[in-house]
Amino acid sequence: MVPSNSKLSRIGIFYDGNFFRRVSNYYSNAHSRKARISIEGLHNFIRAHAAAEEGVDVKFTQIVDAHYFRGRMKAREAEERDILFQERSFEDVLMYEGVTTHYLPKGRDGEKGVDVWLALEAFEMAIYKRFDVLALIAGDGDFMPLVRKLNTLGTRVMLVGWDFSFTDNNGNLRETRTSQLLYNEATYPVKMDEVIDAPDHENDPLVNGLFHRPEFRAEFRQENRSEPRSDSRPDARPEYRQSALLTAQPVSHASALGTPAAAVVPPPDIGSVQRGRIANLKETYGFIQPEAGGDNIFFPFSSLQPGEAQRLTPGMRVSYEYGRGDRGPMAPKVWILLNQE
Repeated sequence: MVPSNSKLSRIGIFYDGNFFRRVSNYYSNAHSRKARISIEGLHNFIRAHAAAEEGVDVKFTQIVDAHYFRGRMKAREAEERDILFQERSFEDVLMYEGVTTHYLPKGRDGEKGVDVWLALEAFEMAIYKRFDVLALIAGDGDFMPLVRKLNTLGTRVMLVGWDFSFTDNNGNLRETRTSQLLYNEATYPVKMDEVIDAPDHENDPLVNGLFHRPEFRAEFRQENRSEPRSDSRPDARPEYRQSALLTAQPVSHASALGTPAAAVVPPPDIGSVQRGRIANLKETYGFIQPEAGGDNIFFPFSSLQPGEAQRLTPGMRVSYEYGRGDRGPMAPKVWILLNQE
């Protein structure tokens, strides 16, 4: 005879990709774990937690659908920023874990419409596929109407959220918070940062399984380094080639024979304000040619005030705060100068 609690609990998982990326980067770069979140491990955790909350054996909780939503830049731009391989590798992971990806083009103003698309798809699929539990991996309070609508369907919402803060390499405070209103509306709110950092979970295989094993990370780094393309070096990209042409000095016969020619321009102090001109612009980022000379400075459009990115044109004079990112010089803050002479 089949036990009464053997009814299958169907789970649907919906990722806010930008939120999940910030979480995974935090644990990889700033947290003591120094490891990225494992999609497989996260799904195992969600199944086990849903089983405990639903009061059934874990074998009667099954993930029947999983979807990942995010804005994505064009392939050429991702290649120029040297992140194309990284993005494709992560997409391979999603594919092998049965996660369906949904992308919208990422423009100068960042992601537009992704949250709305996620909410509409989640609500529609909850109706047609009759999820018993919908796991929402997100933190934005804009998902509140979605959670309330799912409650009217009788779909239990498991909110998988994180709260954390850290100081980046440029000394800036970075903070990610999950809306408390979302936690209040969810049937099964899960504060993952508390779960992970709880002392009694230090040796919990389910919690440790949330992170990639060290050997996986070593294999990934080795694969990422193997057979590098000649055009993947920063000095081979068009922006850096242009910078070299703009700042190059006449080459004498002595320098051609190995005698030093012009002195290398020393980098400015971190946090100092410099001036330059816009060298070129892409969909979501650009490069500044410093007035003092040297390599072009990378900057994302998020470095400017909202709406300012649309005003940028090549040759425009700007001031910027000098900083350094993982891939070299960058400007965390950029201001358009009033005097454009």
